[in-house]
Amino acid sequence: MNYNMNDGEGVTVKLAELLRHPEDLDKIPALKSEFTRKKGGIDGQLKLGLKEQLEVTQSGMGSITDGQRTVNLIKEEMMRIDKLCAEAQNMIRDFPNINLVSRTHRNFAQVETMRSNLESFNDRLSSVEQMLREDDDKIEEMPNFLPIHYELSQLRNNRDDAIDQIRKAADPSLQRTLEDYFHKLDDTINWFDEHVGVVCMNMINVVQSGNAGLVVRLAVIIEEEEKNDKKVKALQEAQRDYKELAARFKSITTGPKELRGYKEKFLESIKLHAQEQFDTTIEQFLEDPDKLEKGFRWFFNDLNTVKLGMTNLMPKKWRIFKTYTTIYHTLMHDNLIKLINDPDLPPTILLAIIHWTEKYYAKMAKLGHTDPSAPELQPHIIDDREADLVREWRMLIIKFLDEWMSRIFQSDKMAFTDRKPDALDRDENGYFRTANLVDTWRMLREQTMAAATAERTDVAEGVIDAMLRVLRSRQSGWQKMIDDESTRYSQPASSTFDPQDGYQSLQDWLAAVANDQIACIDDGNDEDESSSQLGYLTRFRRDLEPLVSPEYLARASQELDQLRDGYVDLGTHCVTTFAGLIFVVDFRPVMADFFTSRWYGEAGMKRLTSTFEDYLSDYAEVLHPSLLDILVEELADALLTRYLAAVRNKGAKLRRADPFEAKLRDDVITAFDFFERFPDFINIKQKWRVVDWFSRLLASEKAAVPEVYAAFKTEYWDLQISWVEAVLRARDDFERSMLNAVKSKAAVLNAVRGPETVMSKVK
Repeated sequence: MNYNMNDGEGVTVKLAELLRHPEDLDKIPALKSEFTRKKGGIDGQLKLGLKEQLEVTQSGMGSITDGQRTVNLIKEEMMRIDKLCAEAQNMIRDFPNINLVSRTHRNFAQVETMRSNLESFNDRLSSVEQMLREDDDKIEEMPNFLPIHYELSQLRNNRDDAIDQIRKAADPSLQRTLEDYFHKLDDTINWFDEHVGVVCMNMINVVQSGNAGLVVRLAVIIEEEEKNDKKVKALQEAQRDYKELAARFKSITTGPKELRGYKEKFLESIKLHAQEQFDTTIEQFLEDPDKLEKGFRWFFNDLNTVKLGMTNLMPKKWRIFKTYTTIYHTLMHDNLIKLINDPDLPPTILLAIIHWTEKYYAKMAKLGHTDPSAPELQPHIIDDREADLVREWRMLIIKFLDEWMSRIFQSDKMAFTDRKPDALDRDENGYFRTANLVDTWRMLREQTMAAATAERTDVAEGVIDAMLRVLRSRQSGWQKMIDDESTRYSQPASSTFDPQDGYQSLQDWLAAVANDQIACIDDGNDEDESSSQLGYLTRFRRDLEPLVSPEYLARASQELDQLRDGYVDLGTHCVTTFAGLIFVVDFRPVMADFFTSRWYGEAGMKRLTSTFEDYLSDYAEVLHPSLLDILVEELADALLTRYLAAVRNKGAKLRRADPFEAKLRDDVITAFDFFERFPDFINIKQKWRVVDWFSRLLASEKAAVPEVYAAFKTEYWDLQISWVEAVLRARDDFERSMLNAVKSKAAVLNAVRGPETVMSKVK
C-alpha cells in the first residue's frame, strides 16, 4: 500500500476546513457519527464488491481453464487431421498426380475468377457510384443502401485477394500497378462511409421520423461487418499462433483481410453526436445555471427514443438501449467532472450540478434504470463527491465573501486615509454615510440567499459563521483605523505635519462612520415592523433564521447581540474621538492657559462653549439625533476631565490672594449656561459637582486638606492620588508635609468600590 506525506496533509486540510472556528468543536460528535456511518457504508460496499469481484475472478479463471482445454482439443484435432491427410497420401497410389491435377484445376479456376473480377471491376464500381449518387439525392431514405454495401464488400474482397496474391509473388512493380488499378475504390468506400456516418449521426432523428427501414438496413450492414471483423480477428490470431498449420487450410484465408471497424465507428458516431449536444448545453448552462434541466431534455428524449423506437430494429445481442445509456451516461459523467475540476468554476454553477445529481437519477429511473449501481450507470456522474462538493461550494462562497469584504475594507481604508470626498454619501435624512455601507449589506444578503439555495443547514451555517466573522473583523478594523488616524492629530504641529490638514474631512468621516453603526442597528419605531424601517442587522437576522437549525440559531443570536453591542461601541467611539479631537486640535492653545496667570483675564470657558455651539450647529443636520445627544455628553465629559487635568499645565499656580474660587465658579456657570438646553443636563450637572471638591482641595486650610481628601475619596472611590498631588502642588502654600499627610490618610482609608466615576478619567 503506497502512502506519502500528501495524504496526511490532505487530512489536515480537510480538518482545517471543518474546524475553522472554536465553535466548530461542538460539531465533533456529529462529525464523528457521520464519518462512522460513512465508513460503515463504505466497508459494506467494499465487502460486497470484494465478494462480487472474487466470484467474477473465480468464474473468469474457470472460463480460462475451459477455454485452454478447448484450444488444446482443437489443436490435437487439427494435428490428427493433418496426420490423416499425410497417411491418406500414402494409401492412394496415384495421389501425387491427383493432387497436382486438383491444385492445377483449382488454380485455373481461381485465375479465371480473378480475371473476371478484374475485367468487371470498373463497370461494377461505376454501378456502385451511380447508386451512391441516387442516394445523395434521397439522403433521408437511401434506397440503395444494402445493394451498395453488398457490391462494395465484393469489390473490397476481390481487391484484398488480388493484393494478397501479388504480395506472395514478391513482385513490387506488379503490386504498385495493381494498387493503382484499385485506387478509385478507396474514394468510393469513403463516399459510402460518409453515407453511413450521416445515418449514424442522425440516428435519433431517423427513428423519430419513422424511417425504420433505413435503421434496419444500417443495422444489417453493421452486423455483417461485425461478423467479418470477428473472422478477420480469428484468422489473424490463428496465423499468429499456428502460422504453418493455418496456411494449409486455404478456405479460411479467403474473404476480408483487414478489420473495417464499422461497429466501432457506429458507437463513436453516437458519442460524437451526443457530445455536440453536450457542448451546446454546457455553454448555455454556464451562461444561465437555471437552464441546466431544460438544456438536458434532449438527453432523456434520445434515450426514450432508443428504448421505444430503436430496440426492435437492432440485433438483440447489441442491447442497444443499454449501449446508448452507457455512452450517454459516461459523457454526462465526463462533462460534469470536467466542470467540477475547473478551479475557476462559479459557485452557482457548482451548486446547480449538485442539485442536478438527484434529478438525473430520478429521470433515469423513469426510463427503467432504477438501480444506480447498474453497470450502465457507472461511474456515479459526480464520482460520489456530493458531500465534498457541497463543502467545496460552501468554501467558494466563503472565499468570495472574504475577498469581497477585503476589497470593500481596503477601498474604505484608502478613501478614509486619503479623505476622498466622493466616498461619503448622504441618506434620505441627510445624514453622512460611507459609500460602501449599502453595498456591503447587499452583498451579504445575496450570499445568504445563495447559501439558502443549497437547501442544507450545514452549508448555511458555515456561510453565516464566515459572515459573522467578517462583520466582527470589520468593526475592529474600523476602530483601529480611527485610532491610528486620530493619534496623528494628538501630536504637536511640526514641519512635516499640520493638524489642520484634513482635520475637517476627518470629522466628517467620523460622523459618517458613527451614522453607519446606527443604520446597522436602528429599527425605527417599534410599532413599525416593515422591512424598510429595520436596521441592517435585524434584516440579516430575519434572513438567516429560516436557514439554520434551532441549536445554531441560539448560538448565532448571542453573536448577533455581541455584534449589536459592537456597533453601539464603535459609534460611541467615533463620537468620543470626534470630541477628543476638538480638544487636541482646536483647544490646544486655550487649554494651556487654564489655572495660569492668563486664566484670570481671559474668558477661556466662553471660547470653548462657543466652539461647541458652532460644531453642534454644523453637524446637527448630518449626524443622527441619538449620536448628537451622545456628542453633547462626550463634550461635557471631555471638557470636565480636561478642565480638571489642566491643573498640570506649565505655570499653573493658584495663589490664595487671587480670586480663583470666583473664577472657578464663573467657569462652571458658563458651562452650565451652555449645557442646560440639552436633555441630559441633569446628569451633566451632577458630574460637574466634582469641581466643588476640586475647589475645596485648593481653598482648604493645610490642616483640613487630609479630611477634605478623605471625603472626596469616599464619594469618588477612583480618585487618583497623582492628580491630588498635582492639585496640592498648584497651591502657592504647598508643603511636603501636606502631601505626606494626604498619603498617610490614603493608606488607612478604605474606600468602597462602586461604578466608575468621572475621576477615573482624570490622571
